[in-house]
Amino acid sequence: MKNFWRDIFGGVLCGVFALAGPVAVADDEQRLPIWQMDGQQNQIFLLGSIHLLREQDHPLPGAIYAAYEEAETLIMELDMDDIDPVATQAMTNELGLIENGGTLTDLLGPKVYAEAEALAATAEIPLNLLDRAEPWYAAMNVEMMLLMRMGFNPAFGIESHIMERAVADKKEIRGFETMRQQLGFLDGLSQEAQQEMFLQALAEGPEMRDLMDSLIQAWRIGDTAFLEESMLRDMQDYPELNQVIVVNRNKDWVAQIEELLDDEDDYLIIVGALHLIGEEGVPRLLLSRGHKVSQLHQTVN
Repeated sequence: MKNFWRDIFGGVLCGVFALAGPVAVADDEQRLPIWQMDGQQNQIFLLGSIHLLREQDHPLPGAIYAAYEEAETLIMELDMDDIDPVATQAMTNELGLIENGGTLTDLLGPKVYAEAEALAATAEIPLNLLDRAEPWYAAMNVEMMLLMRMGFNPAFGIESHIMERAVADKKEIRGFETMRQQLGFLDGLSQEAQQEMFLQALAEGPEMRDLMDSLIQAWRIGDTAFLEESMLRDMQDYPELNQVIVVNRNKDWVAQIEELLDDEDDYLIIVGALHLIGEEGVPRLLLSRGHKVSQLHQTVN
């Protein structure tokens, strides 16, 4: 489960070359992290997101900007331009903080909490600051702390970057889900699944810098084999997390995407990494329903 939370802020995607066997790419061409499907009168672009990036990770591949220019409408996991920060914080507190005076220590039990303390010490995470957080919310905060230390910031992330352009250009922005739905997916996980998520977030701290560098490089060149090996297999070791956070949502999004194929407008859809790789990823689900999904390439200078 090494990359669970990175699915919420990380992104990479899959294309037809991984759906029906390898597709030959010319020596002077490079795969890109964006894919296209054609409707009756429109085009839909699928882009895997890295929700937090560093300033040094910009500019993004040019094909992303080209797809943005083609699209009349931007769709993300959330309708980010309509998010109310005050309401979101209140909702997060409602779902993410332990009620009735309980503590994280109480939820984890002494043995697991001792393990968490040892991992937190190695990762230099002040565990006492998370004592009122439910395990899923504590895991989220741990990952954010670690990434922000390394210069990753949502302001540099793909959604924020593209959304700023869309707002300035007065393009329509939509979301597949609400904030309450997303937080509810996490809050609804069993205590065992939340505990696993929290411990893994702490355990991966020392290796996170190298891992993120590798993931970003793989994302830029559309290396789905690496991404499936490094991200998807870890998630699949935790069936409940995989089903709730990835598979169920993929199926819901596929139904929504199919409805767009009858429109005249072009769409740019941006979602996280794990939703676009593997047998139950969005592209393969679309392919299984008779749609053509093709990966974009660019000529290497």
